Amino acid sequence: MVGVRPTTTTVDPAQCRAAVEAVADWITDDRAPAPPRPEIAAAVRLTARTLPQLAPGNSVEVRVPPFVAVQCIAGPRHTRGTPPNVVETDPRTWLRLAAGTTTFDEAVAAGEIHASGSRAAEVADLLPITPLKIR
Repeated sequence: MVGVRPTTTTVDPAQCRAAVEAVADWITDDRAPAPPRPEIAAAVRLTARTLPQLAPGNSVEVRVPPFVAVQCIAGPRHTRGTPPNVVETDPRTWLRLAAGTTTFDEAVAAGEIHASGSRAAEVADLLPITPLKIR
């Protein structure tokens, strides 16, 4: 399990876009080979760390193991144990959400996202983060 780090730096949108574009083939094509792990990690971390910039707060935790967990969306803060509002998914699904190649509702329906708590679905309002043009 990854720990939640406070966001202390601002994610550069150009750097975020470049990281997503570096793994675009893998995001959009199920047959594409996985890019190197550091490229996937960079894209996942930068896109996820953009969420607290878009919606500061601590009421929803977004987890993309093994790379990142962030808290976002204003509201009641949790301090111990599992937060009441959690969104968890794998790196490829997260990047598809962040790039706009799938929707939150589609990923939930396909069983690719575990969303718990009454506010977890609010993450959908923050997506996509870095839309990709489908090639």
